[in-house]
Amino acid sequence: MLAQQVAIKYSTALFNLVREKNMVDLAFEQFEELDELVRKDDTLLQFLLAPHILDQQKTALLKDVFGGRLDPLFLEFLLVLVNKHRIGYLHEIIEEFRALVAEARGIVVARVTTAVPMTDDARSHLCQRLQTKTSKTVELDEKLDPAIMGGMIVILGDQIIDGSVRNKLSLLKDDLMKLKVA
Repeated sequence: MLAQQVAIKYSTALFNLVREKNMVDLAFEQFEELDELVRKDDTLLQFLLAPHILDQQKTALLKDVFGGRLDPLFLEFLLVLVNKHRIGYLHEIIEEFRALVAEARGIVVARVTTAVPMTDDARSHLCQRLQTKTSKTVELDEKLDPAIMGGMIVILGDQIIDGSVRNKLSLLKDDLMKLKVA
């Protein structure tokens, strides 16, 4: 819960600032590159999270490493995260920032969980139905979870559409448990 609140606060602040300066695309690219760098090797993030290392050393490292590679505004944002001890929420902030950029571009991301990989036809049909429903371009974030047994679970914004076999069996079980047999 705290991670999401922090991510929303910082990503929204950055998004509003870069939108004001017409730098949304640049910030998005730089966040993507940073995210890729940290996901490949989390040594930098571990250094920035280490409690025994002074904040001055952390900021000096960021300036040395990213000084010529990142836009000064973006570098300053990272320094604020370090100084406010929020750098540990970097992944969550990046995810929220991605969502804000997608929303500004008229794109909505639907998280889809299926038991088996979707066919191209199923994927296309789902996208068309969701685009009709939202009037926005839909991108699918697909995840496999054999535990749902079949069907799919779609998370679109704050709406959850659970069409999984597991959910339907659970509802059937509840209905059967309510029946009284004489």
